[in-house]
Amino acid sequence: MRASDRAYAALRDDIVQWRLQPGALLAEVEQAERLGVSRTPLREALGRLTAEGLTTAAGGRGVVVTGISLADIDELFELRETLEGKAAALAAERGAPETFRTLEAEFRAAPLLITGPAPALQDYYLLVDRLDSAVDAAISNSYLAQAMRSLRVHLVRIRRLAADDAARLTAAAAEHAAIAEAIAIGNPRLAQAATTLHLHRSLSHIKATHPSR
Repeated sequence: MRASDRAYAALRDDIVQWRLQPGALLAEVEQAERLGVSRTPLREALGRLTAEGLTTAAGGRGVVVTGISLADIDELFELRETLEGKAAALAAERGAPETFRTLEAEFRAAPLLITGPAPALQDYYLLVDRLDSAVDAAISNSYLAQAMRSLRVHLVRIRRLAADDAARLTAAAAEHAAIAEAIAIGNPRLAQAATTLHLHRSLSHIKATHPSR
């Protein structure tokens, strides 16, 4: 892996997982030393992150991690509803039913991952990622899939605002199961409606939990 790719991947993960907080200054010398790269590949990595909207230039201070406001979240969810609703409808038309039947069953059992005797939230999030990947594969539209992958970078950051709320995650699992079921039975309108409902409830939860952001 090239040095710039390594630096990009490490910084991107730190930002998405909130190890680098919004507003954090990414000083070139400090970050280059931390990541074990020279300043040239670090600058390349920072340029890619800025193009994705994860960092921004801050006048003479350098580059900082971008913040997330409720206005930002509203805009992201507007785009998300458009992209993910269409993708779910296409997946219902083009996807393999057995793939989504399996995912539906796993989401029905997902509360055990969230509130069971030994909660495994990371396994639940991996299940959500698998649904995303299954939809991407089913739609047979590389442009739409790429647009959604770019959007999900920011959505993972937003997910942290929900603070792993067990009640919300349990409800979300049922909503994901309904999406997978609608795709499995080949009903585009139902798949799109189930996706819209899930996004509406997710946004409402974030706003109720973080009214001041």
